[in-house]
Amino acid sequence: MPFEKQQILISGVGGQGILFITRVLAEAAIYKGYPVLTAETHGMAQRGGIVVSHIKVGGFSSPLIRPGKADVLLLLTEENLQNHLCYLGPDGIAVVNTRSQPEGPQNLKMLLIDADGLANEVQQPKSVNLALAGFAFSALIRTSRQAFCSPDDIRAVLHQKLAGRNELLKASLSVFDLGVLRGEKVNI
Repeated sequence: MPFEKQQILISGVGGQGILFITRVLAEAAIYKGYPVLTAETHGMAQRGGIVVSHIKVGGFSSPLIRPGKADVLLLLTEENLQNHLCYLGPDGIAVVNTRSQPEGPQNLKMLLIDADGLANEVQQPKSVNLALAGFAFSALIRTSRQAFCSPDDIRAVLHQKLAGRNELLKASLSVFDLGVLRGEKVNI
């Protein structure tokens, strides 16, 4: 099924790199030639408060995702599942950074990963966002779910954004690729 449109809500707390991963995904959409709209709410981000980003890829006229319309929730903290579950569409999937099975409706489609643990495995604790994104897009592609970009597209954007910063690029790719490898093992 060819790509048409996708709505992704990213949620976390201040300091988890929500805005960075939003920009990376937006640039991946541009890289692929798709129109993209983004919107962010920062709240008390500097004090560990909730940060939410909306990404709409395809022919949309408004950047905000309405309740019940998100195709994907990327949740960098399990606690935000209950806060943002109302945004998920009936065929949507929640990708959750967690170490345990979070509570949710029985029919909720979820992909679970300990992105904190993955980031710590490669001594990159501030790169949880990249571990989760690598996992999510690898799993979405692998399970035949619609995704506007592939892990390779995201890697290309990381190379562009971090050009000339070789150590940071190497570290970012190591945690991203670890997420991709875990995503390749997912069965839905």
